[in-house]
Amino acid sequence: MRQEYDFSKGVRGKYVKRHKEGTNIVLLDPDVAKVFKTSFSANKVLRVLADVIKTQKQKA
Repeated sequence: MRQEYDFSKGVRGKYVKRHKEGTNIVLLDPDVAKVFKTSFSANKVLRVLADVIKTQKQKA
């Protein structure tokens, strides 16, 4: 931590409730992150995969 950072007036947990209500964080393993450089590319592939899964469930 750099010395010029001043957290003396910080409030611990100030945004925890808001974070829990509206955040969906997914951590990618390093090998996967190498393939998907942006959230856009990861989301695009996941949407296609979700459509495939949905189609397969409808057929079953």
